[in-house]
Amino acid sequence: MRSGRILLALLLLIGVVGVLTTGAAIYSRFMYLSLLLGIGSWIWTHWTARGMGLQRFSRLQRANVGDIFEEHFEVANNSRVIAPWIEVYNQSPIPFVSGSRLFTFVVGRQKRTHLARTWLTRRGGFPLGPTRISTGDPFGLFRVSKDIPASQTLIVLPMIFEIKSFLFPPGLLPGGQVIRRKSPDITPHAAGVREYVHGDAMKRIHWPTSIRRNHLMVKEFEQDPQAEVWLYLDSQRDVHIERPYLFDEVTVEAMMFGKRPKFQLPPSTLEYAISITASLAHYFVERRRAVGYASAGQTFTVHPADRSERQEAKILETLAFVEANGSLSIAALVAAQSSQMPQGSSAVIITPSTRPDLLFAVDDLQRRYLRPVVVLLDAVSFGGKGAATEGLVRALRERRVPVCVVACNANLSQVLSEFSSDFISQDMRTWQTHVLSQ
Repeated sequence: MRSGRILLALLLLIGVVGVLTTGAAIYSRFMYLSLLLGIGSWIWTHWTARGMGLQRFSRLQRANVGDIFEEHFEVANNSRVIAPWIEVYNQSPIPFVSGSRLFTFVVGRQKRTHLARTWLTRRGGFPLGPTRISTGDPFGLFRVSKDIPASQTLIVLPMIFEIKSFLFPPGLLPGGQVIRRKSPDITPHAAGVREYVHGDAMKRIHWPTSIRRNHLMVKEFEQDPQAEVWLYLDSQRDVHIERPYLFDEVTVEAMMFGKRPKFQLPPSTLEYAISITASLAHYFVERRRAVGYASAGQTFTVHPADRSERQEAKILETLAFVEANGSLSIAALVAAQSSQMPQGSSAVIITPSTRPDLLFAVDDLQRRYLRPVVVLLDAVSFGGKGAATEGLVRALRERRVPVCVVACNANLSQVLSEFSSDFISQDMRTWQTHVLSQ
């Protein structure tokens, strides 16, 4: 564009100087040609720019880390003149975002489409835009851009690893006493009927009783008596470790036909903890377990135990935005929520902490007749300089608490799946003592 303007300015300068000095016809032609070229290019560019349009389509607004996100771009030239070129620049903040493209010779009333594939490497919420489309004249004199704001947001959920089995020792997870506590949701355990209150769902109306009493009556339900599983994610600022890392950009050829590149979690205890929490939530919900979640990162977040797929979606969406900037220790987090858990329930603590707070949390859970399970991230393998985990693991085993140690670059599917059989084969006797049978 700059060279075209320089050439146009030289033509105009030569024409003006030549007309003033010699008055030859050739110089006047240079001057008129440059003026005509500049005015015509300006009109062409702005006429074409007024008819430019862009639409972005994506089939899903939810995806997981490691997935290939596909998005369709449709560029339209709604004017009657030819657009020599139209450039699409995707300004979405998604890492390694694709979608930028250059189209040439777009005739009037024509649409061009292309498919963009982006390898998702970071969780969180990302706007699908803004998008800048530009066009110009064929001589490169003028350029007009139009910014189109984002209208949709992509939520990138944590990566989920397949867990074939997790710890189910006798009396650890399937137990529980009957809970005489009302539930706002419909459960298999009906507790009675009451009069209809504005806002009650129509599906809770008990029609035989309503007809008999001549006014609407709704059913009441109690919480499921089966033991709950609670996931406690330690998001305290001072306990997490992260090594510097850099993802290599994946070529378009590697993502052809929806092929998923091999993804490895970054060397961060927070990312490993979040993926473990997401994988366990998916595992327990898939087996119809009532799963609860608690963490204290940028906000104190608690999701009461539920067994629906909606519960899994809520937990995963929360995990997509969790950051390690909390000040609440794992012991304080457990103490704040464990009183709401029914006896016999299980508490899975996911943490890289080697501080005594973890032992305080375990002791608190056992005093309440709850079943603690610890997934301990080996902070030393992530580059941490704290104390080794052997002493803490020994103290947890002395308290008859199952502990799964996860190191950096470990295969999470294999480690979490084999943890169940390893613990049962080595420590089954500890689960048969009076400490866990109360």
